[in-house]
Amino acid sequence: MSIRCIPLGAGQDVGRSCLILTIGGKNIMLDCGMHMGYQDNRRFPDFSYLSRSGNFNAVLDCVIISHFHLDHCGALPYFTEICGYDGPIYMTTPTRAIAPILLDDMRKVVAERKGDPNFFSAEEIRSCLEKVIPVTLHETVHVDADLKIKAYYAGHVLGAAMFHIQVGDLSVVYTGDYNMTPDRHLGAAWIDECRPDLLITETTYATTTRSSKRSRELDFLQQVHECVLKGGKVLIPVFALGRAQELCILIDAYWAQTGLKAPIYYSAGLTERANQYYRLFIGWTNEKIKSTFSGGDNTAPPTSTSAGNANENTNSHNMFDFKHIKPFDRTYADEPGPMVLFASPGMLHAGQSLDVFKKWCADPRNMVILPGYCVSGTVGAKVLAGEKVVEVDRVTKLQVNMQVKNLSFSAHADSKGILQLIGMCRAKNVMLVHGEAKKMAVLKKRIHEECKIPCYDPANGVAITIYGEEFAPVVVSDDALARVAAIATKQNPLKRKHEHPYAVSTVSGNANPPVAPFTGAVVAHVGEKVPRLLDAVELKEQFGLEAVEYRFCVRKAFDGAAVVTRHTQMLQTTQGQSPRPGSKNKAGKPASVADAVLAQMDFALRSWANSEGAENVSVVLDRGKGLIRVGEVLVRPDLSQGHLPSVLVEWSGASARHLATLVASVVGVILE
Repeated sequence: MSIRCIPLGAGQDVGRSCLILTIGGKNIMLDCGMHMGYQDNRRFPDFSYLSRSGNFNAVLDCVIISHFHLDHCGALPYFTEICGYDGPIYMTTPTRAIAPILLDDMRKVVAERKGDPNFFSAEEIRSCLEKVIPVTLHETVHVDADLKIKAYYAGHVLGAAMFHIQVGDLSVVYTGDYNMTPDRHLGAAWIDECRPDLLITETTYATTTRSSKRSRELDFLQQVHECVLKGGKVLIPVFALGRAQELCILIDAYWAQTGLKAPIYYSAGLTERANQYYRLFIGWTNEKIKSTFSGGDNTAPPTSTSAGNANENTNSHNMFDFKHIKPFDRTYADEPGPMVLFASPGMLHAGQSLDVFKKWCADPRNMVILPGYCVSGTVGAKVLAGEKVVEVDRVTKLQVNMQVKNLSFSAHADSKGILQLIGMCRAKNVMLVHGEAKKMAVLKKRIHEECKIPCYDPANGVAITIYGEEFAPVVVSDDALARVAAIATKQNPLKRKHEHPYAVSTVSGNANPPVAPFTGAVVAHVGEKVPRLLDAVELKEQFGLEAVEYRFCVRKAFDGAAVVTRHTQMLQTTQGQSPRPGSKNKAGKPASVADAVLAQMDFALRSWANSEGAENVSVVLDRGKGLIRVGEVLVRPDLSQGHLPSVLVEWSGASARHLATLVASVVGVILE
């Protein structure tokens, strides 16, 4: 069986996260987001890739939403209510509760204030969310008899989850957005050692290694302090839930310590919403936040081991009951004197943050602090790029004289955190999404070099294919198992499992089982239902074999006529001619299927070998034998009778398996 994944959004880009995963014949949509940088149809993924007729129910087995940010769920009402998808949708309970609030806020901006008639309505948002099936942490959900999913804690924002998806022996982990570092109100992401065939990870900060959180907090407070002392206004664009609470906790405590009198405001209604949802889903926060809430109405995810008793400290202060932060009224923006305003959304692409920015941006005493990532095309991204005249829309241009600061409090994993997660789950292959192309290429090379596993970074519309391991039952003698166990224990002494507050283990004991390679051969006798696996000792005793050589093969079928046509076009294009039917090779004869496929494989494999991660691999074309040698791997066309024209990728021994997997992927892409 195989795994195929194609990004409809977030491929070498940040925004409009939407991936189509095919695993063991099942089709799953991973997130369904909108792009904040576009105001036309490009804001939504191109769903016509799935079905030209619009019959999405026949194509998809389910949709999984990782969290409530609009670049991950913003297109969902459009997909269900306008495009007509009516199948299963899975997300966590907090995401199910909070997503409609953000969706409706965006609808009001786009449909009501900007007059876009093609946007979804409030009723369509409600109808969409009624289709959702909520899941809890560590709960295994059986979508059908073959497909199951399981959610893990992702940090990032309240309710964010990573999903482990399994069909048979194949599995994929999709991270959505996650944070490997705990903050003031959420814990760090965690997943068990599930060894997925493919890990699909976000790479927003692919090349960044953040400074200490303490130094960033001090820098933030100093910038705000200096600005208000000079009479300036500070605008801090944030999303409604997440970084907003993090920074409000920080600045409220600082105002209490320093006695500063400048007013601090928060977009009206959001403080109340935050209190409501953090109290309702207290089990998703960190231990410090749990201890500050009082009252008896707190609930936690039923199966989450993070759930705690919020009533243990009933006399403590609620950390979201801010003493120095008040609700904001639009008229306050025109008042004289210093002030600090937290306003949504976080990328200055619409809403109250953009409205206030228009009023304050011309005054050099004022300051805008952007604490998170801004998608290309948004006003926030233009401001961070240093543009002094910012085009908001076709009729609005702003002169930017205010001070601009970018202090990263974004709750995304940095490069160190991404590598940490790869090691934590023991991924066999990695696919990078939700990042900038150049930075993803740097991280891809680093994963090749440090983790020694295949890594892919496809653009939107480009598919990758991973071939998973398949298993067959065999009988192994007790003596053979005892011999391999002795070797394993000697090579890999028992180690304690990684402990984490969100860990749930179904394995008894606290040790990882030791592993060691088993060297032997499968022997099948006529009449035996299950073959026997014999180790080297048994092979010598029973058959007198001193050594065994293993050869492996992957077959890739292709359309011979299409390959010849493509080869002919390539040859004549390089010669500066227009392709003509019936083209011939240098000897005056039409190119054969074998010649055409060898030439295309040779070109593709040489190009790949010269790219990142494969610099030391030799590619040799042996025309006499009709094959290509790629290190220890052989690539040759097989045009024998009895099956479709194919390309065989062959290798011998476990040491060449990694290279063979990469070569097979390159061959598969070219033949498609």
